[in-house]
Amino acid sequence: MNIIVQTPRITVREFNAEEENIYLNHFTNEEVILHLPKRSREERINIFRTALANYAFTQQTGIWGMFDNTNGNFIGSCLLRPFEGSDRILELGYSMDKSHWGKGIATEMAIAVVNHAFTYETTDQIVGVTTLENTASQNVLQKAGLIRQDDVDKGNEVVAFFRKERA
Repeated sequence: MNIIVQTPRITVREFNAEEENIYLNHFTNEEVILHLPKRSREERINIFRTALANYAFTQQTGIWGMFDNTNGNFIGSCLLRPFEGSDRILELGYSMDKSHWGKGIATEMAIAVVNHAFTYETTDQIVGVTTLENTASQNVLQKAGLIRQDDVDKGNEVVAFFRKERA
């Protein structure tokens, strides 16, 4: 298990195979998944297992778990993935268990993961998208240095679009 980034409160790291149910159970809360793409349990299993397999190839992108440094408890998941097929533009995404909302943890993670992404010279931009109603995540992206752009149509839905370029 490789640590991707660590902050005073959280560790973002690769998942272990034994954590599949923790990951899957996270997506059973209707409030947690309200602003996420709709996926079946089977799709989420495939996403998790593909993420595990991809750990062998890169730490620049992936789906990772967020864990509390004080007790090791699962907080949520986050990801960096190529945006619209470009390896030079990465999309930041995340979801957190509701018990961790409103504590600044998402912002702490986003700042750390954006900094991680820019340690790779091949990363030119970080982008993020949210539903128009998800103002909490929009605030997180802005606090992490992403700047709101014009809204975009993504998959038959207009979404808020944010971007940060390499300094």
